[in-house]
Amino acid sequence: MTKTLNGSALNTDIPDVSTLSTDEKYKQLLDLLRSMGKVAVAYSGGVDSTFLLAAAKEAQVSDLVALTMKRPYIAEWELVEAEDLIKKMGIPFQLIELPVDEEVRNNVVNRCYFCKSSTFKRFREEIKQMGYNVLLDGSNADDAGEYRPGLRALREQQVRSPLKELGLTKAEIRKLSGMLGLPTRDKASNTCLVTRIPYDTHVSDDDLRQIEYAELFLMKEGFRQVRVRKHDLHARIEVEPDRVSELFEGDRMERITSYLKSIGFEKVSVDMGGYKTGNLDTAILKGQR
Repeated sequence: MTKTLNGSALNTDIPDVSTLSTDEKYKQLLDLLRSMGKVAVAYSGGVDSTFLLAAAKEAQVSDLVALTMKRPYIAEWELVEAEDLIKKMGIPFQLIELPVDEEVRNNVVNRCYFCKSSTFKRFREEIKQMGYNVLLDGSNADDAGEYRPGLRALREQQVRSPLKELGLTKAEIRKLSGMLGLPTRDKASNTCLVTRIPYDTHVSDDDLRQIEYAELFLMKEGFRQVRVRKHDLHARIEVEPDRVSELFEGDRMERITSYLKSIGFEKVSVDMGGYKTGNLDTAILKGQR
C-alpha cells in the first residue's frame, strides 16, 4: 500500500510556487490530481513519471492508466523494468509500439519535437477511445533550463505537466519518492539512445543496439550513471565524474575495451570530465547552431 505524506486537502487554486515548501507542493499536487477525473499518464519507468503515478494513486484518482511507448531507441531493459514496476503498483498499463519518425532517424536538432509530437498524438487517439481526456507527463521544473524542443509538442497536444506546474524540482521529486518508498528514488537519469549520437547523423537500429549493449556492460561493471557516445566507430565513455578513475582499476578498462570492440567499435576512449547531461547539446545552448 502506498504511504501517505501528511496529506490534507487544500484549495485547488495553485499559489505562487516559489513560496511553497516541498511538502506543500506535494499536497497541492494531490489536490490537483484529484480535480482531474480520469487521468492517463505517459510513463517511462523513470523517476518523474513513476512519482507522478504514485501521487495519482495516493490521490485516489477515479480512473488511472499508464501509457508507454515502445520504439527502437528505447532500451529493452528499460521497458522491462517499467512494465514490472507498473504491475507492482497495480495500475493499468498499455505498451504502444510506434514506428520511428524520419526526423529522428536523421537525428535532426529538434528530433525530440517530432518524437513527442507523434507519441502524444497517438496517446491522444488511444485515450479518446478509452473515454479519457486528461493526459499528463512527468516533466519537472528543472526541464525549463535545458534544451527541450519536445516541450512545444506537449503544449500543442495539450499535455499537462503537473510536476512542472507546481515547481517540483528533480531533487524534490527524489526526496518525495524516498518518502513514498519508491524504488526509483535514486534511479539514474536516462534518455533515449539517439541522444548518444551527434546531431545530423543517420541512426540505424544496429547503432542503437550497439549503444544499448555497451551501456549494459558498463552497468554490470558497477557504474550507475552511464553514457556511451557513438561517433561512427568510436565509443566515448562517460560515467559519474567522481568515478572516472575506477574505469582504470585493475584490468577493468581492458575488459571494457575488449567487449566494446567485440560488438563493433574500433576505438574506445573515456571522457575524463565524466557524465554531464546534454553533453551533445552544448553548442545549441550556446547559440552556435
